[in-house]
Amino acid sequence: MRGVPEIDIGPLLAGSSATRAVAQALDLACRDVGVFYLFGHGVDPELRASLQSLARQFFTLPEAEKSEIAMARAGAAWRGWFPVGGELTSGVPDLKEGLYFGAELDEDNPRVRSGTPLHGQNLFPCRPAELREVVLAYIDEMTRVGQGVLSGIALGLGLEPDFFASGLTADPLVLFRIFCYPAPSATADQWGVGQHTDYGLLTLLGQDANSGLQVRTPQGWAAVEPRAGSFVCNLGDMLERLTGGMYRSTPHRVRNATGADRLSFPFFLDPSWDSTIDPLPIVDRPADADGAERWDHTSVHGYAGTYGEYVLAKVGKVFPDLRRQHS
Repeated sequence: MRGVPEIDIGPLLAGSSATRAVAQALDLACRDVGVFYLFGHGVDPELRASLQSLARQFFTLPEAEKSEIAMARAGAAWRGWFPVGGELTSGVPDLKEGLYFGAELDEDNPRVRSGTPLHGQNLFPCRPAELREVVLAYIDEMTRVGQGVLSGIALGLGLEPDFFASGLTADPLVLFRIFCYPAPSATADQWGVGQHTDYGLLTLLGQDANSGLQVRTPQGWAAVEPRAGSFVCNLGDMLERLTGGMYRSTPHRVRNATGADRLSFPFFLDPSWDSTIDPLPIVDRPADADGAERWDHTSVHGYAGTYGEYVLAKVGKVFPDLRRQHS
């Protein structure tokens, strides 16, 4: 591996004359490793620092207080807190606890009225009270950045820059998580989260200063260390499907071996719930159409249905008890 690329998207977001060069850099990174550092995104460092501080405050609360916003209380919206071991990857409990958020939708929203899963109102804790305002502001900022990155990816693919914003992400499924990976015991040999890929288009990941993230490359597993001021961007299954495997959804995993609690902040910009993701006209034949080469031996190319059906099946494996309650 030649290293995880670093891409300054400032010119792209500003619409400067260097936009094409940024699009070319994004295209190369998507074809090469499927993961890259983002700089020049314009997200206020104070917003990020506030989010991290408030998240640490929440995770130090007694479990009884955190459970006041347990995910089961959100119903099909699947928002709120889960304890260590409450989320599964490939059937194995993860060594992390977390908070699930999404776009804040009131009861008059058509998807909420119809009971569409993963849509609804967030559950916020009483303490720290400031978390609500900061999380919602952060979701807005990350949506802005994600749509900008997708405009550059569209250009790199030879498409119009609004290809995604006017179609697949005109009404995106927006999901945001805060994870806390506890400091491991001296004998712990468990993954914070095992090997997996993300489901949608883009993941924009914020990290604290503690390492632990690894991505799988053709040369093997490689650490993606925290870089001050950056986000880590990796591609999801739907970009792999859209490009017929020319872009790959990058397998990744986490093991916290730092001796301190590790926080991460993954933001997912996904296609609209009702959308179907058809390969681009440039795609001749999807790579590994039978899924034999993928980590889970399933194919994103042979799938038929909406994105909502795809993501619900995936999330149902992560939280099987919730899936049974709300199926």
